[in-house]
Amino acid sequence: MPQVQSTFRALADPTRRDILVMLRDCDLTIAEVAENFDMTRAAVKKHLTVLSDGGLITTRTSGRERINALNPQGIDPVMDWLKYFDIFWDDRLATLKTEIEKDRK
Repeated sequence: MPQVQSTFRALADPTRRDILVMLRDCDLTIAEVAENFDMTRAAVKKHLTVLSDGGLITTRTSGRERINALNPQGIDPVMDWLKYFDIFWDDRLATLKTEIEKDRK
């Protein structure tokens, strides 16, 4: 459950969600991410750290640069958590279907 908490925490901030969208298209350095925001590189680095802690991105070193990449499997804990509620919706939709079909008869 701690991984789910840190992933939800990472997704809770709109700036971090914007960063994830940027990383969907290509891997970026801290400087390249920072170019897209009106904040310091240090602030961007903090956002990237939260995303990394949430398992949503990976970071690798290339020379003096740290390259950030989207980790598509990082969203899996959230998806698994949401699947828990699928049965609720399946039951509700089945009941709705039954009621609609009764009304048609």
